[in-house]
Amino acid sequence: MFTLRTSCALAGAAAAGVTICSDRQKLFAPQTHAHSVALMNPNAPDPLTWKNRSRTEEMASLQKNEEYDLLVIGGGATGTGVALDSASRGLKTALLEREDFASGTSARSTKLIHGGVRYLQNAIMKLDREQYGLVKEALHERANLLRIAPHLSSPLPIMLPVYRWWQVPYFYAGIKMYDLVAGRKCIKRSYFLSKKKALERFPMLKKDKLVGAIVYYDGQQNDSRMCLAIALSAAREGATLANYTEVLELIKVKDEATGKMVVRGVRAVDRMTGDEFVVRAKCVVNATGPFTDSVRRMDDQERTAICQPSAGVHIVLPAYYSPASTGLLDPATSDGRIIFFLPWQGRTIAGTTDSPTAITDRPQPAEEDIQFILNEIRHYLSPDVNVRRGDVLAAWSGLRPLVSDPSSKNTASLSRNHVIDVSDSRLITIAGGKWTTYRSMAQDTVNRAVKVCPSLRPARPSATDGMLLHGAHGYTPLLSIRLAQDYGLDGEVCEHLSQSYGDRSLEVAKLASLTGLRWPVIGRRLVGEFPYIEAEVRYAVRNEMALTAVDVIANRLHVQVGDAQAVGDD
Repeated sequence: MFTLRTSCALAGAAAAGVTICSDRQKLFAPQTHAHSVALMNPNAPDPLTWKNRSRTEEMASLQKNEEYDLLVIGGGATGTGVALDSASRGLKTALLEREDFASGTSARSTKLIHGGVRYLQNAIMKLDREQYGLVKEALHERANLLRIAPHLSSPLPIMLPVYRWWQVPYFYAGIKMYDLVAGRKCIKRSYFLSKKKALERFPMLKKDKLVGAIVYYDGQQNDSRMCLAIALSAAREGATLANYTEVLELIKVKDEATGKMVVRGVRAVDRMTGDEFVVRAKCVVNATGPFTDSVRRMDDQERTAICQPSAGVHIVLPAYYSPASTGLLDPATSDGRIIFFLPWQGRTIAGTTDSPTAITDRPQPAEEDIQFILNEIRHYLSPDVNVRRGDVLAAWSGLRPLVSDPSSKNTASLSRNHVIDVSDSRLITIAGGKWTTYRSMAQDTVNRAVKVCPSLRPARPSATDGMLLHGAHGYTPLLSIRLAQDYGLDGEVCEHLSQSYGDRSLEVAKLASLTGLRWPVIGRRLVGEFPYIEAEVRYAVRNEMALTAVDVIANRLHVQVGDAQAVGDD
């Protein structure tokens, strides 16, 4: 059920000539560096003026029966990352997504871009080289993401409260090691705060027995829009992408060189029209996250499952539960898990990770998980803060695909790193890993594809390390001021638009309607307490391949994450 104003906005967009399907229907790098990267692709359009094709045009291109170099199944962070990396090398690339882009795991994260403090602890305590390598790689990718998408990401200080004196040197040494591993890519050096300073910074903390706190830095992101930016960047580089397109069958042909049957395409269906068609490709990549094994079994019914999904449950609380610019980490909850307590877009996110769960299309948080998070929060907050179940504005559960390496001797152990599996028929599966490392996962996947598929001949090396994402090329922190002065938008709306669309916020502003007020001049809000405006609905349908109301509200605006009740209130 959607708000009255949202429904009006959708109707207004339709009246403006935009076709909308309802849900019921089927450390920043200088810009000169980005331009030098773009010059590696002689056919790359100007990122400031480029406009993506409509979904109708993308579907028509897919059905021309032309052979692609690389076909990606899955439109989450990993899949769109593979498509971008492949296209950046000059390979003819296509991507098919059964639902909408970032409609699953990629939009249900903790919103952090991080190296993994707990992984570093395990690496040191257990002398685990794999986890150390994961942290090192993630810290590099953290710096890269903050640089290539400054409109969708930002540094975030996170506080680690200390309640025993002996823990001060222990935690301090661990966090300093985190800084050391980051090296030149360290966002800002960690530091210790006295009890007085800690309470000034985070006044909601429980005072009793508090010794002090350690503050370190990680990154924060708008995960759903980040995934969309990666997808649109892939399209800018020449990739063909289609949402609501389901793969029904893998197509195999006999390889003349080896005599083996190899995967050379898929049979797919457009879920909006029911039309079936074939997409041929020299190489097919399975990047379907928690649904990894279902595609692997399309290839071979007898394949052993490698994916064990883990649920990450999060709840959203009012802003007064945390400071506006500082997060909190509980490193040792009552059952050994960790909890992050983070400010996010005028709300507070609290969440834990790694609870074994079954695979489902629409994972729902259990009440016991919500109560667990609330109980753990009570341990850290002042008794003056009444932690209430009624304060939970929204809750969600995301499936993280932990995997076992089929090539490992110990297939029962789960890997925190990503795993690339190549079947006898050359189906390439990329699984595991984490949001932060999507780019390096994608690069490794395309490297493997080039190695195992001799007919793939990239024109150039991967160019994604340092390549600015869609919306970043003309972005500056002062863009919101330009929106207010040039278009007469409300200040809060200007901040939201600049931090969601980057340089494309100017295009959104041009679609805004007059309010009939003296101020703001334009920009009718969809819901009074949120900065989302009607123009965003029009822009999402025209420029971001949104097909349903849910695509706009949940995956483009992220309204349900901020406050689920607002979706149904007038």
